[in-house]
Amino acid sequence: MTQAFRLSRRGVLAGLAGFAASTSLAEAKTKLGDDGLYTQDWYVESFLDLNEDLASATAKGRHFALQWSQRGCIYCKKMHEVYFADPAIEGPIKAAFDIVHLDLFGAREVTDFDGAKLTEKALGARSGIRATPTFQFFALEGGKAKEVARMPGLLEPAEFSAMFRYVETGGYKDAPFADWLKQQASRRS
Repeated sequence: MTQAFRLSRRGVLAGLAGFAASTSLAEAKTKLGDDGLYTQDWYVESFLDLNEDLASATAKGRHFALQWSQRGCIYCKKMHEVYFADPAIEGPIKAAFDIVHLDLFGAREVTDFDGAKLTEKALGARSGIRATPTFQFFALEGGKAKEVARMPGLLEPAEFSAMFRYVETGGYKDAPFADWLKQQASRRS
């Protein structure tokens, strides 16, 4: 008896990523791409179809975010080289989130959640992205993608980590981020 084998684009990328990881002797590190953008090697390799990326993350029980950056962004560099170099910050994020990296001025074609095909630059403008790094966090609500939180710019390390916990724990369902942070602080007191 033979079984049908279905090969998907995401499966091919996952297989290639797994092969690369198994042949690499180095630990995951920040990369500076030929495009001048800093990124993490654990970020999702994407065909830039946001519905597909969100559905994949959700099916794996993970959270989904877009991370926007631009060439020459000193805060992007700091985030990647300092924040993500700290296992206490990077570990929980890497364990719970699928992150797709986008260039605020990029020309790659992205399929937005509504099916519109736009350049990264046009999507950034449409989404109101004005600073980098910016994280947009999305969840499926009623079968549709909804932005549930946004981190515009680089927060201090404790608040940066807290924003990811806020999304991971569903804190956005009950309170704005600033109120949620105050609640968390009062619980520790």
